[in-house]
Amino acid sequence: MIIYKRKDEIERIRQSALLVSKTLGMIARELKPGVTGLYLDKLAEEYIRDHGGIPGFKGLYDFPNTLCISPNAQVVHGIPSDKPFEEGDIVSIDCGVYMNGFYGDHAYTFEVGEVDEEVKKLLRVTKEALYKGIDQMRKGKRLGDISHAIQTHAESHGYGVVKELVGHGLGRKMHEDPQVPNYGKPGRGKKLKDGLVLAIEPMINMGTERINQLADGWTILTADGKPSAHFEHDVALINGKPEILSTFYYIYDALGMESDEEDMFRNQPLVLENY
Repeated sequence: MIIYKRKDEIERIRQSALLVSKTLGMIARELKPGVTGLYLDKLAEEYIRDHGGIPGFKGLYDFPNTLCISPNAQVVHGIPSDKPFEEGDIVSIDCGVYMNGFYGDHAYTFEVGEVDEEVKKLLRVTKEALYKGIDQMRKGKRLGDISHAIQTHAESHGYGVVKELVGHGLGRKMHEDPQVPNYGKPGRGKKLKDGLVLAIEPMINMGTERINQLADGWTILTADGKPSAHFEHDVALINGKPEILSTFYYIYDALGMESDEEDMFRNQPLVLENY
């Protein structure tokens, strides 16, 4: 059952989502060759708790850590380790926060040092697919329109779209209805209504769409060992249009980058707070 959110509930989700955003911005300052996932995980847990939140992933379904850290051919759900990151790695970092009764949950795939141009393209196209999906989250459209937009953009570049893993509704629980696949047919699925909040998250592989799971019971990786990218935003349907509740702008601020990619999905410009 889909649980539609009131305005005040959406604002509380926004606050949780923005704490995730600030956490990822902090991580962006720390991620470099030689740093380990366990170090970043410790920093993230301390940061979230110091800012009034609770790590949303730690203990959820018995997951052992605050962050899901998935480098290179790992798609999602990677467990942080003591292996240092290396120049040329890409690292998907997925983070969740529980605060004020609601969850925030989003992800970004980072570059570690200088990354191959082919891999840079994978990241760019995956992020483009995310925004193309978000743009379809409009009153009167259907879930399949979001899914189809993501799939067609990724596949037009020859990439594999992971089908076993999906986005989801978000609210008082981390995972609510509806599921949001990254593939599908336009005009199919539930009709979109105001008050819907979704975590939209393309998981796109450079090669095959097929995936495997490691013996740890969590880590998902590509079947052919080629890189995978993952980007995720929390989005609410308000007055018939999508509004992004999370932001990558804290990451861009930390990395000295400029972007206006999110601006069309905001009712007013985002002012970055201290973090």
